[in-house]
Amino acid sequence: MRRRLVILVAIVMGALVLPALAFAHDAPETAQSKWVMVDWMMDTFFIFSGLAFVAFLAAWKAGHFHELDSHAGIPLLVHETDYYTPEWALDEKEWTDGDA
Repeated sequence: MRRRLVILVAIVMGALVLPALAFAHDAPETAQSKWVMVDWMMDTFFIFSGLAFVAFLAAWKAGHFHELDSHAGIPLLVHETDYYTPEWALDEKEWTDGDA
């Protein structure tokens, strides 16, 4: 287990350190250097989306997404004061009749 963790940390650190070798401010202004920012953005997107995907798979395999239907109803059980309905709307007749 420790060996796998060391390998994973090495891969992640390598993925984060290797793009730092191409410093944009050290490069001369050429037609290719205009794409440096795009390259950084694409690298960042793929690195972080890949890490997020791996974290999602780990959470899925750990069972954090089981029985989502039962967890969806929990916020409906919270009773709190209605701050959003204006007072004039509560005074109208249709609200005093109960459920339609």
